[in-house]
Amino acid sequence: MAAPGVAQAEVTRINITSRAVNFDGRTFGDAGAYEKLRGKAYGEIDPSDPKNSVITDLHLAPRNTHGKVEYAMDFLILKPVNLSEGNNKLFMDIPNRGNLMFGPLDGSSGGNDPTTAADAGDAFLMNRGYALAWNGWDASAAPGSDRLTITAPVATHPDGSAITGPNYMYIVADDSTTQTYSLAYAAASLDQATATLTVRDRLNDMPAVIPAGGWAFDNDRTIRLLPVGTALNQSAIYEFTYVAKNPVVAGIGFAATRDFVSFLRNAQTDSVGTANPLANHVKTTLGYAVSQSARFVNDFVWLGFNQDELGGKVFDGIENWIGAGTGVAANVRFAQTARTERNRQNHLYPEGFFPFAYNKLTDPISGKVDGRSVRCESTNTCPKILHINSSNEYWVKAGSLLHTDTQGNAVKEPKDMRFYVLAGTEHMGGTGNPANSPGICAQPRNVVDPNPALRGLFVALDQWVTQGIAPPKSAVPRVEDGNAAFVYPAKNGVGVVNQDELGWPNIPDVLYTGLVTARNQLDWGLLFDALGIMTNNPPQPTGATYRHFVSKVDKDGNELAGIKLPPVQVPTATLTGWAHRATAFGGPDGCEANGQTLNFTATKAERLALGDPRKSLEERYQRMSKYVEAVDRAARKLVQERIILQDDATRYVNAAKASAIPLP
Repeated sequence: MAAPGVAQAEVTRINITSRAVNFDGRTFGDAGAYEKLRGKAYGEIDPSDPKNSVITDLHLAPRNTHGKVEYAMDFLILKPVNLSEGNNKLFMDIPNRGNLMFGPLDGSSGGNDPTTAADAGDAFLMNRGYALAWNGWDASAAPGSDRLTITAPVATHPDGSAITGPNYMYIVADDSTTQTYSLAYAAASLDQATATLTVRDRLNDMPAVIPAGGWAFDNDRTIRLLPVGTALNQSAIYEFTYVAKNPVVAGIGFAATRDFVSFLRNAQTDSVGTANPLANHVKTTLGYAVSQSARFVNDFVWLGFNQDELGGKVFDGIENWIGAGTGVAANVRFAQTARTERNRQNHLYPEGFFPFAYNKLTDPISGKVDGRSVRCESTNTCPKILHINSSNEYWVKAGSLLHTDTQGNAVKEPKDMRFYVLAGTEHMGGTGNPANSPGICAQPRNVVDPNPALRGLFVALDQWVTQGIAPPKSAVPRVEDGNAAFVYPAKNGVGVVNQDELGWPNIPDVLYTGLVTARNQLDWGLLFDALGIMTNNPPQPTGATYRHFVSKVDKDGNELAGIKLPPVQVPTATLTGWAHRATAFGGPDGCEANGQTLNFTATKAERLALGDPRKSLEERYQRMSKYVEAVDRAARKLVQERIILQDDATRYVNAAKASAIPLP
């Protein structure tokens, strides 16, 4: 037992480097003014504790005189100046590559350092009285730009000598100017005979080896093409394999997050008497995670870190946005946590391996029995989780495996989970995509904003955790509902969804290839499962695949399954979670995280002239007033279902009235 007043988690010391009233003194609801605290937290981890021993290479990290492994991380806290005016709830925004991710949800425009009154935006969270906190966990997050980082130790052999091993870099530059590339880990040798660089224009091309005279090490962390001044081919795929040294113990980020949340919730002071800024305040902890950090949460729960060192629960509830059923690849030797797999990138990193679902299942390929909830169920520390994905996760991350077995069959929904797909959305949401702006893609990007659903469902999560009010029912594609179209594996990590099975219409000037990620089983070597060590890096394909699917579509090409926000329910375009690259950027390979907005024609005559099978706006709505009425009905229904809030429903209707669609 910890002594009274002393930290009750292995965050041993906090150093608050700045503390001031924030947002120009602006007040928020009943919570009043907020203050911002920045600082550094220092912690230590006991490698012999079974809760920590799961961390890869922790036993090879240097130890202090107490036999503990030390780390240090940045933190940021936004809290009511007068805590008694807050709501006793901690909103923990888990950073993505060191960046704050709450901005679109909250309406904040302050980036990594929200400061001014305008930066607070709509203040969805602060108007409700939440204390907000962040901590660095990602050992690969670059310092600068107010990102939150962590300093984790380097693993060495017991005699102090450097650990080396095979490493793999997937390299793409979507420009014609990049000349060098930085390696994730230093090369153990600058002898080119120990490394190989290949190039191919498109994913299914055969890689060509670049001879030693065509590239060079600038130093042990940088490579370049030769002769000097040669740029990488725009959007070509380069792959570099080499022997790396000095792996960081990246899995410490799981324990650091666990201990920081536990400290804020339970401790009075740190070990030297510095007061916990949220002491005696936090009764409920709610996590929010986006993309990379959502995959971090998947692994956080799977590896047992939602149980703190005192045996208590860390997060009571988590809103997990666009994490699919994959992990973050932090708990492996030579981790590259910034990587993410999509249908044209990073297929050979250890992100997508069994288990995918939270249910305890048997993998028919390997015979393993596991599930992401197995550890927390054994200790009664599972959080309630709303898993929310865009349709992009189903096309590029095999998202259906989150809620099925490995053959695509339905499994019983865990009692503390709900699963939703936001139909017709791309990975990060289209709020920053100007209309008719394709970027590197062949078609204009998807413009659907997911945040109204994220706000509504976050309120539902809070009510579920604090009041026992069940959230809306899950809404995902299911085979038994007849709205699932299966993926047929091809090669190089991609597969195909048959056009007829999907129901995709032949839209003029829009290419359909059915390109989708195929979830292959890969072999990283005999030490991977037990020790997190990749002796095969890149891994060897086994030829085995896991079955997964995407949502079928209606006659317009819009998805049948999931939550349909007003832009999808009352459409003016076909909205997809998948896209192709433009030819100049490697097309028709997949455009990764992006979706498409494929506008309907204005009139029937225009439609017929183009040969477009989709009804025109004129045929659908006749008049602007009917379009606005349809948006209003859709928005009101979503409010009744507790998917969106009334404020957002009003915004949808006002946006419909102000829209420039060509209707009388």
